[in-house]
Amino acid sequence: MANIFNLTKEDFASDQMVKWCPGCGDHAILAALRKVLPQAGKKKEDILVVSGIGCSSRAPYYVNTYGMHCIHGRALPIASGAKIANPNLSVWVTTGDGDSLAIGGNHFIHCLRRNMDIKVILFNNQIYGLTKGQYSPTSPFGKVTKTSPMGTIEDPFDPGELAIGAGGTFFARSFDISMPIMDEILLAAAEHTGTALVEVLQNCMIYNNGAHSYYTDKETRADRIIHVQDGKPMLFGKEMNKGIRLNKDTNQLEVVTLGENGVTIDDILVHNPHQTNRGLQLMIAQMKGPDFPMAVGVIRDISKPCYSELMLQQIETAKAQTKFKCVDDLLNSGNTWDVE
Repeated sequence: MANIFNLTKEDFASDQMVKWCPGCGDHAILAALRKVLPQAGKKKEDILVVSGIGCSSRAPYYVNTYGMHCIHGRALPIASGAKIANPNLSVWVTTGDGDSLAIGGNHFIHCLRRNMDIKVILFNNQIYGLTKGQYSPTSPFGKVTKTSPMGTIEDPFDPGELAIGAGGTFFARSFDISMPIMDEILLAAAEHTGTALVEVLQNCMIYNNGAHSYYTDKETRADRIIHVQDGKPMLFGKEMNKGIRLNKDTNQLEVVTLGENGVTIDDILVHNPHQTNRGLQLMIAQMKGPDFPMAVGVIRDISKPCYSELMLQQIETAKAQTKFKCVDDLLNSGNTWDVE
């Protein structure tokens, strides 16, 4: 995409005071969104930001475009309706792990299944922040919160696993501290035709501080995060000498080290987000510590007709098959009819 209207990130900064807590990861996500919107190839009035309820859902106030702050869990159907009504819109949804995966869970999976042409940024801090610290659908098993004082006994959702399993055509992941990767995946989402889900693992300083510190700690992150890129070997580590290999005997992923046990660069898996078979991408999305590094970057990006395109094709087909295209055609036809 190109910035054909010469817009800047400053053009997308609204006059509203940003009321997120100091140090909240939402600030970084907002900065990345404002940075990528000028490259969306749209005028500001052709961009819509929709949200539900939660800290993440304040975003429409802070972006100088059209926006809708909706009710809890209902951002995706409203965004879908806007895209269908005006296919020229670039529609973005900002939502949280509670807003989209709990009360909005049904809408979430069906939006992905239908492949609506909208971009969804999932702020995942693994907690309900705005309502003061209850556990969410992504809180880890055993998490002690105000609503789970003895530790939650629920297994969490994995948004990547859920999205790919629902037939999603685009899934990418980043951490709030990884600005270059966040810029990269938001731009890729903007260029994708269909539902583009971007999960950003962000920190809640007040109610879940350090939720992602296992991966984001400066001293260890190189060994615990892998940046996957199209056509590049899946290497990671401080020395970039560790890699992901597909074991042909077990058909499972495994971590190997270059130079050990005869392992060479040719053994390392080359990432292909465009492969339509979702099996390998699902395994990559599910990688977690301590056995694996967590994958960030664009994990899945396939081409498939989106809902609005197919709907418009059906409308045009229906028009072509209809004898009378409008009331004037009917009146000029000479036909008569009875009205009861």
